[in-house]
Amino acid sequence: MIWLDALSPLPTAVNLGLIGLSMLTSGLSAAAGIGGGTLLIATMAQVMPAAALIPVHGMVQLGSNLGRASMTWRHIDWPRIAAFAPGALIGALFAAWLLIRLPSGILELTIAAFVLLMCWGPSLPSRSLGRVGTLLAGAITTLLSSLVGASGPLVAVFLKQISNERLVRVATFSTAMSLQHLSKAFVFGMAGFVFRDWLGLMAMMITAGVVGTWLGLRLLRRLTDTRFDVLLKWVLTLLALRLLWLAAGELI
Repeated sequence: MIWLDALSPLPTAVNLGLIGLSMLTSGLSAAAGIGGGTLLIATMAQVMPAAALIPVHGMVQLGSNLGRASMTWRHIDWPRIAAFAPGALIGALFAAWLLIRLPSGILELTIAAFVLLMCWGPSLPSRSLGRVGTLLAGAITTLLSSLVGASGPLVAVFLKQISNERLVRVATFSTAMSLQHLSKAFVFGMAGFVFRDWLGLMAMMITAGVVGTWLGLRLLRRLTDTRFDVLLKWVLTLLALRLLWLAAGELI
């Protein structure tokens, strides 16, 4: 157990718990399409220093999403990713310059409202799903990801309208999120964060995440497209309601 204690500045029990949670949340994201990253960062926020939370979470999610993308690469919507990538770069560069948080509660409230609108409101117009709309989505969600850590619901709610096929959604979402989390290495490296102190924990959480992804994808392939769509919508809704609860706590 000594090696567990050496993985990070956190206690052994916490390191072990986070490794197990990484497997669980990666499986959730693979099977439901979304939700694991938000659950993971919400838990990590309870036990990790604030300065390490977003960069460590970003690197763990990078490994998890890369693993999921590599396992589903045949289903990736590459034209969509080609439009998303320049926007992600723009958002990362702006985040590196800005690197601040908006007033507590406001950002969470805005994200929750948008997610609920996209889940239960009218579909986005076809123009917003084109190259320009996808580029803007890449820029805005990458910026938010660097500021608050988990923009997955925003990306998922945008990409869920590109296809009715569940594997296309999961594969394209995983690739888009990989680009976003890769940008965090740049943003927080520029800001002076020392990743070396957390490398052991990140490596073990990524490894556990790959195992969880493999198990989650096995479940995903047993779901029909209709059941997956219903599951994704309700997971997004629950995440949005959680954000509304957090926003209310900050604003009241």
